[in-house]
Amino acid sequence: MVIGSLAVMSAVIASAPAAVWPGTEWEPRSPAECGLDEARLRELAEYAGGHGCVVRHGFMVLTWGDPTARIDVASAVKPWYVHFLIRAVEHGLIGSIDDPLVQWDPRLAGLNRGKDSRVSWRHLANQVSCYGVSEEPGTAFDYSDYNMALLFDTLFNTVYGTSWEKVDEEVLHPLLTDRMGCQDDPTFMAFGTDNRPGRLGVSMRDFARFGLLYLRGGEWNGERLISREHVKLVTTSPLSNDIPRTKGEPADMIEGQRTLGGGNNQCDHLGSYSFAWWTNGVDREGNRHWPDVPTDAYGAFGHGGIRAMVILPSLDMILCWNEANMKTPEMENHAIGLAVKAGEETR
Repeated sequence: MVIGSLAVMSAVIASAPAAVWPGTEWEPRSPAECGLDEARLRELAEYAGGHGCVVRHGFMVLTWGDPTARIDVASAVKPWYVHFLIRAVEHGLIGSIDDPLVQWDPRLAGLNRGKDSRVSWRHLANQVSCYGVSEEPGTAFDYSDYNMALLFDTLFNTVYGTSWEKVDEEVLHPLLTDRMGCQDDPTFMAFGTDNRPGRLGVSMRDFARFGLLYLRGGEWNGERLISREHVKLVTTSPLSNDIPRTKGEPADMIEGQRTLGGGNNQCDHLGSYSFAWWTNGVDREGNRHWPDVPTDAYGAFGHGGIRAMVILPSLDMILCWNEANMKTPEMENHAIGLAVKAGEETR
Protein backbone atom coordinates (compact mmCIF):
# COMPACT_ATOMS: atom_id res chain seq x y z
CA MET A 1 0.00 0.00 0.00
CA VAL A 2 1.28 3.48 -0.90
CA ILE A 3 1.76 5.66 2.14
CA GLY A 4 -0.07 8.96 1.70
CA SER A 5 2.52 11.69 2.02
CA LEU A 6 0.09 14.46 2.96
CA ALA A 7 -0.99 12.85 6.21
CA VAL A 8 2.60 12.08 7.17
CA MET A 9 3.66 15.60 6.22
CA SER A 10 1.01 17.16 8.46
CA ALA A 11 2.30 15.23 11.45
CA VAL A 12 5.90 16.17 10.70
CA ILE A 13 5.13 19.86 10.24
CA ALA A 14 3.39 19.86 13.61
CA SER A 15 6.38 18.30 15.40
CA ALA A 16 9.47 19.47 13.49
CA PRO A 17 11.65 22.11 15.17
CA ALA A 18 12.82 25.29 13.49
CA ALA A 19 15.33 24.73 10.68
CA VAL A 20 18.68 23.45 11.94
CA TRP A 21 21.86 23.51 9.86
CA PRO A 22 25.11 21.63 10.44
CA GLY A 23 28.12 23.78 11.16
CA THR A 24 31.67 22.48 10.93
CA GLU A 25 30.20 19.23 12.28
CA TRP A 26 26.74 17.69 12.18
CA GLU A 27 25.00 18.11 15.52
CA PRO A 28 24.09 14.64 16.83
CA ARG A 29 20.74 13.65 18.30
CA SER A 30 19.42 10.29 19.35
CA PRO A 31 16.71 8.79 17.13
CA ALA A 32 14.23 9.12 20.00
CA GLU A 33 14.98 12.85 20.34
CA CYS A 34 13.99 13.24 16.68
CA GLY A 35 10.87 11.09 16.90
CA LEU A 36 12.35 7.93 15.40
CA ASP A 37 12.44 4.34 16.56
CA GLU A 38 16.10 3.39 16.98
CA ALA A 39 15.53 -0.35 16.51
CA ARG A 40 14.04 0.23 13.05
CA LEU A 41 16.93 2.47 12.03
CA ARG A 42 19.47 -0.09 13.18
CA GLU A 43 17.55 -2.69 11.19
CA LEU A 44 17.95 -0.37 8.18
CA ALA A 45 21.70 -0.03 8.80
CA GLU A 46 22.13 -3.81 9.10
CA TYR A 47 20.06 -4.45 5.98
CA ALA A 48 21.94 -1.84 3.95
CA GLY A 49 25.46 -2.64 5.12
CA GLY A 50 28.45 -0.67 3.88
CA HIS A 51 28.55 2.94 5.07
CA GLY A 52 25.69 5.29 5.76
CA CYS A 53 23.86 7.84 7.82
CA VAL A 54 20.38 9.11 8.67
CA VAL A 55 19.55 12.79 9.14
CA ARG A 56 16.28 14.15 10.56
CA HIS A 57 15.29 17.77 11.23
CA GLY A 58 18.89 18.73 10.39
CA PHE A 59 20.43 16.48 13.06
CA MET A 60 22.59 13.39 12.54
CA VAL A 61 20.64 10.60 14.23
CA LEU A 62 22.50 7.46 13.09
CA THR A 63 25.70 6.48 11.28
CA TRP A 64 27.18 3.12 10.35
CA GLY A 65 30.36 1.93 8.68
CA ASP A 66 32.56 4.95 8.00
CA PRO A 67 30.40 7.98 7.09
CA THR A 68 33.57 10.08 6.68
CA ALA A 69 35.06 7.93 3.88
CA ARG A 70 35.21 9.72 0.50
CA ILE A 71 34.01 7.09 -1.97
CA ASP A 72 32.80 7.16 -5.59
CA VAL A 73 29.00 7.30 -5.82
CA ALA A 74 28.73 6.30 -9.51
CA SER A 75 25.50 7.55 -11.14
CA ALA A 76 24.34 9.19 -7.92
CA VAL A 77 26.55 12.09 -9.08
CA LYS A 78 24.11 13.02 -11.86
CA PRO A 79 21.86 15.32 -9.81
CA TRP A 80 25.04 17.27 -8.93
CA TYR A 81 25.57 17.91 -12.66
CA VAL A 82 21.98 19.09 -12.95
CA HIS A 83 22.52 21.40 -9.97
CA PHE A 84 25.37 23.12 -11.80
CA LEU A 85 23.34 23.20 -15.03
CA ILE A 86 20.49 25.00 -13.27
CA ARG A 87 22.96 27.30 -11.55
CA ALA A 88 24.41 28.20 -14.94
CA VAL A 89 20.92 29.16 -16.14
CA GLU A 90 20.20 31.18 -13.00
CA HIS A 91 23.48 33.09 -13.36
CA GLY A 92 23.13 33.79 -17.07
CA LEU A 93 25.83 31.44 -18.33
CA ILE A 94 23.15 29.54 -20.27
CA GLY A 95 19.99 31.15 -21.59
CA SER A 96 17.66 28.23 -20.98
CA ILE A 97 17.71 24.50 -20.31
CA ASP A 98 16.04 24.21 -23.72
CA ASP A 99 18.93 25.84 -25.57
CA PRO A 100 20.53 23.45 -28.09
CA LEU A 101 23.92 22.12 -27.02
CA VAL A 102 25.33 22.77 -30.49
CA GLN A 103 25.73 26.42 -29.42
CA TRP A 104 28.56 25.22 -27.15
CA ASP A 105 29.79 22.25 -29.20
CA PRO A 106 29.53 22.87 -32.98
CA ARG A 107 30.66 19.30 -33.68
CA LEU A 108 27.10 18.16 -33.02
CA ALA A 109 25.86 20.01 -36.11
CA GLY A 110 27.26 17.49 -38.57
CA LEU A 111 26.24 14.30 -36.78
CA ASN A 112 23.60 11.97 -38.19
CA ARG A 113 22.33 14.41 -40.82
CA GLY A 114 21.77 17.13 -38.24
CA LYS A 115 19.80 15.04 -35.74
CA ASP A 116 22.12 15.83 -32.85
CA SER A 117 22.05 19.57 -33.51
CA ARG A 118 18.62 19.46 -31.83
CA VAL A 119 19.92 18.02 -28.53
CA SER A 120 19.17 20.41 -25.65
CA TRP A 121 20.41 20.66 -22.08
CA ARG A 122 16.99 19.42 -20.91
CA HIS A 123 17.37 16.35 -23.14
CA LEU A 124 20.77 15.54 -21.64
CA ALA A 125 19.61 16.02 -18.05
CA ASN A 126 16.65 13.69 -18.60
CA GLN A 127 18.63 11.19 -20.71
CA VAL A 128 16.32 11.60 -23.69
CA SER A 129 18.98 13.16 -25.91
CA CYS A 130 19.23 9.95 -27.97
CA TYR A 131 22.90 10.79 -28.40
CA GLY A 132 24.54 7.66 -29.78
CA VAL A 133 21.25 5.98 -30.72
CA SER A 134 19.02 6.40 -33.75
CA GLU A 135 15.92 8.14 -32.35
CA GLU A 136 15.26 11.85 -32.52
CA PRO A 137 16.15 13.88 -29.40
CA GLY A 138 13.33 13.88 -26.87
CA THR A 139 11.55 10.84 -28.29
CA ALA A 140 13.13 7.95 -26.34
CA PHE A 141 14.89 7.29 -23.04
CA ASP A 142 18.50 6.18 -23.28
CA TYR A 143 20.23 5.84 -19.91
CA SER A 144 23.70 6.50 -21.23
CA ASP A 145 27.10 7.32 -19.77
CA TYR A 146 28.09 8.81 -23.12
CA ASN A 147 25.19 11.25 -22.75
CA MET A 148 26.33 12.22 -19.26
CA ALA A 149 29.99 12.57 -20.25
CA LEU A 150 28.91 14.97 -22.99
CA LEU A 151 26.91 16.91 -20.40
CA PHE A 152 29.77 17.04 -17.89
CA ASP A 153 32.46 18.09 -20.36
CA THR A 154 30.36 20.71 -22.14
CA LEU A 155 28.99 22.17 -18.91
CA PHE A 156 32.17 22.37 -16.88
CA ASN A 157 34.88 22.73 -19.52
CA THR A 158 33.01 25.06 -21.87
CA VAL A 159 30.21 26.84 -19.97
CA TYR A 160 32.12 27.22 -16.70
CA GLY A 161 35.42 27.49 -18.55
CA THR A 162 37.41 25.19 -16.31
CA SER A 163 39.41 22.00 -16.78
CA TRP A 164 39.31 18.53 -15.27
CA GLU A 165 42.37 19.48 -13.23
CA LYS A 166 40.76 22.62 -11.80
CA VAL A 167 37.03 21.85 -11.68
CA ASP A 168 37.12 21.12 -7.95
CA GLU A 169 38.94 24.29 -6.91
CA GLU A 170 37.23 26.60 -9.41
CA VAL A 171 33.65 25.29 -9.45
CA LEU A 172 32.70 22.43 -7.14
CA HIS A 173 34.20 23.78 -3.94
CA PRO A 174 33.60 27.55 -4.13
CA LEU A 175 30.13 27.34 -5.68
CA LEU A 176 28.72 24.42 -3.69
CA THR A 177 30.60 22.25 -1.22
CA ASP A 178 32.42 25.05 0.63
CA ARG A 179 29.14 26.90 1.01
CA MET A 180 27.55 23.81 2.55
CA GLY A 181 30.53 23.33 4.86
CA CYS A 182 31.45 19.88 3.55
CA GLN A 183 33.95 18.16 5.82
CA ASP A 184 35.63 15.53 3.65
CA ASP A 185 36.80 17.35 0.49
CA PRO A 186 34.37 16.13 -2.20
CA THR A 187 35.88 15.78 -5.67
CA PHE A 188 34.70 15.33 -9.24
CA MET A 189 37.94 13.41 -9.86
CA ALA A 190 37.22 10.36 -7.68
CA PHE A 191 39.68 8.28 -9.73
CA GLY A 192 41.87 11.11 -10.99
CA THR A 193 41.90 13.03 -14.26
CA ASP A 194 43.03 9.99 -16.25
CA ASN A 195 40.25 7.66 -15.11
CA ARG A 196 36.63 8.66 -15.81
CA PRO A 197 36.85 12.33 -14.82
CA GLY A 198 33.51 13.55 -13.56
CA ARG A 199 32.98 10.73 -11.08
CA LEU A 200 32.13 12.12 -7.65
CA GLY A 201 33.99 11.05 -4.55
CA VAL A 202 32.01 12.13 -1.50
CA SER A 203 31.48 10.93 2.06
CA MET A 204 28.04 10.00 3.29
CA ARG A 205 27.92 12.85 5.79
CA ASP A 206 28.79 15.30 3.00
CA PHE A 207 26.29 13.75 0.58
CA ALA A 208 23.67 14.30 3.30
CA ARG A 209 24.48 18.04 3.17
CA PHE A 210 23.58 18.06 -0.52
CA GLY A 211 20.35 16.29 0.42
CA LEU A 212 19.60 18.88 3.09
CA LEU A 213 20.09 21.66 0.54
CA TYR A 214 17.34 20.16 -1.62
CA LEU A 215 15.15 19.21 1.32
CA ARG A 216 15.24 22.89 2.33
CA GLY A 217 14.29 24.09 -1.15
CA GLY A 218 17.72 25.23 -2.34
CA GLU A 219 18.60 27.37 0.68
CA TRP A 220 21.61 26.83 2.90
CA ASN A 221 21.47 28.62 6.24
CA GLY A 222 20.13 31.87 4.80
CA GLU A 223 21.98 31.71 1.47
CA ARG A 224 20.09 30.68 -1.64
CA LEU A 225 22.19 28.35 -3.80
CA ILE A 226 19.42 27.41 -6.23
CA SER A 227 15.87 28.70 -6.57
CA ARG A 228 12.98 26.91 -4.88
CA GLU A 229 11.19 26.81 -8.24
CA HIS A 230 14.07 24.97 -9.86
CA VAL A 231 14.35 22.52 -6.96
CA LYS A 232 10.69 21.68 -7.50
CA LEU A 233 11.16 21.38 -11.26
CA VAL A 234 14.08 18.97 -11.17
CA THR A 235 12.73 16.74 -8.38
CA THR A 236 9.05 16.50 -9.35
CA SER A 237 9.00 16.21 -13.16
CA PRO A 238 9.33 12.50 -13.99
CA LEU A 239 9.28 11.48 -17.63
CA SER A 240 5.96 10.45 -19.10
CA ASN A 241 5.39 6.75 -19.69
CA ASP A 242 4.54 7.76 -23.25
CA ILE A 243 8.30 8.10 -23.78
CA PRO A 244 9.59 4.62 -24.66
CA ARG A 245 12.93 3.10 -23.89
CA THR A 246 15.30 3.40 -26.84
CA LYS A 247 15.51 0.55 -29.31
CA GLY A 248 19.27 0.83 -28.90
CA GLU A 249 20.12 1.10 -32.58
CA PRO A 250 23.56 2.80 -32.61
CA ALA A 251 24.22 6.15 -34.23
CA ASP A 252 27.39 8.17 -34.69
CA MET A 253 28.85 10.18 -31.82
CA ILE A 254 31.56 12.82 -31.75
CA GLU A 255 34.89 11.25 -32.65
CA GLY A 256 36.65 10.10 -29.50
CA GLN A 257 33.54 10.49 -27.33
CA ARG A 258 34.32 9.22 -23.85
CA THR A 259 32.04 7.58 -21.31
CA LEU A 260 31.73 8.04 -17.55
CA GLY A 261 31.88 4.29 -17.16
CA GLY A 262 29.07 2.45 -18.90
CA GLY A 263 27.40 2.41 -22.30
CA ASN A 264 23.99 3.16 -23.78
CA ASN A 265 20.52 1.74 -22.98
CA GLN A 266 21.23 0.59 -19.43
CA CYS A 267 17.67 0.72 -18.02
CA ASP A 268 14.16 2.15 -18.44
CA HIS A 269 12.88 5.30 -16.70
CA LEU A 270 9.93 3.53 -14.98
CA GLY A 271 7.93 6.75 -14.97
CA SER A 272 10.29 7.92 -12.22
CA TYR A 273 13.24 9.76 -13.80
CA SER A 274 13.28 13.53 -13.27
CA PHE A 275 16.34 15.51 -14.33
CA ALA A 276 18.68 12.72 -13.10
CA TRP A 277 16.77 12.26 -9.81
CA TRP A 278 14.80 9.04 -9.27
CA THR A 279 11.30 9.74 -7.96
CA ASN A 280 8.51 7.54 -6.60
CA GLY A 281 6.54 7.42 -9.81
CA VAL A 282 4.39 4.81 -11.53
CA ASP A 283 5.54 2.70 -14.48
CA ARG A 284 3.65 1.69 -17.63
CA GLU A 285 2.06 -1.27 -15.84
CA GLY A 286 0.80 0.89 -12.99
CA ASN A 287 3.45 -0.22 -10.48
CA ARG A 288 4.71 2.30 -7.93
CA HIS A 289 8.52 2.54 -7.88
CA TRP A 290 8.71 2.25 -4.07
CA PRO A 291 5.23 1.09 -2.92
CA ASP A 292 5.93 1.32 0.83
CA VAL A 293 7.36 4.83 0.70
CA PRO A 294 5.75 8.31 0.63
CA THR A 295 5.00 9.47 -2.87
CA ASP A 296 7.11 12.63 -2.45
CA ALA A 297 10.36 10.66 -1.96
CA TYR A 298 13.22 11.13 -4.42
CA GLY A 299 16.89 10.32 -4.54
CA ALA A 300 20.22 9.94 -6.30
CA PHE A 301 21.20 6.35 -7.06
CA GLY A 302 24.29 4.64 -8.46
CA HIS A 303 25.24 1.12 -9.47
CA GLY A 304 21.65 -0.11 -9.24
CA GLY A 305 21.13 1.18 -5.70
CA ILE A 306 24.43 0.24 -4.06
CA ARG A 307 25.21 3.96 -3.69
CA ALA A 308 22.42 6.37 -2.83
CA MET A 309 21.12 9.48 -1.12
CA VAL A 310 17.36 9.55 -0.51
CA ILE A 311 15.23 12.52 0.52
CA LEU A 312 11.90 12.04 2.31
CA PRO A 313 10.34 15.52 2.44
CA SER A 314 7.20 14.47 4.30
CA LEU A 315 9.38 12.93 7.03
CA ASP A 316 12.02 15.71 6.99
CA MET A 317 14.60 12.96 6.63
CA ILE A 318 17.66 12.09 4.53
CA LEU A 319 19.16 8.62 4.09
CA CYS A 320 22.61 7.94 2.63
CA TRP A 321 24.42 4.70 1.96
CA ASN A 322 27.38 3.47 -0.09
CA GLU A 323 28.94 0.08 -0.79
CA ALA A 324 25.59 -1.27 0.38
CA ASN A 325 23.65 -4.45 -0.33
CA MET A 326 20.89 -2.77 -2.36
CA LYS A 327 20.69 -3.98 -5.96
CA THR A 328 17.04 -3.57 -6.99
CA PRO A 329 14.16 -1.13 -6.53
CA GLU A 330 12.54 -3.79 -4.33
CA MET A 331 15.52 -3.71 -1.96
CA GLU A 332 15.52 0.08 -2.02
CA ASN A 333 11.83 0.02 -1.16
CA HIS A 334 12.46 -2.24 1.82
CA ALA A 335 15.35 -0.12 3.12
CA ILE A 336 13.55 3.20 2.75
CA GLY A 337 10.42 1.59 4.16
CA LEU A 338 12.30 0.75 7.36
CA ALA A 339 13.07 4.46 7.80
CA VAL A 340 9.41 5.27 7.22
CA LYS A 341 8.39 2.73 9.88
CA ALA A 342 10.94 4.25 12.26
CA GLY A 343 8.93 7.48 12.10
CA GLU A 344 5.51 5.84 12.18
CA GLU A 345 6.12 3.68 15.22
CA THR A 346 6.89 6.58 17.52
CA ARG A 347 3.55 8.32 16.91
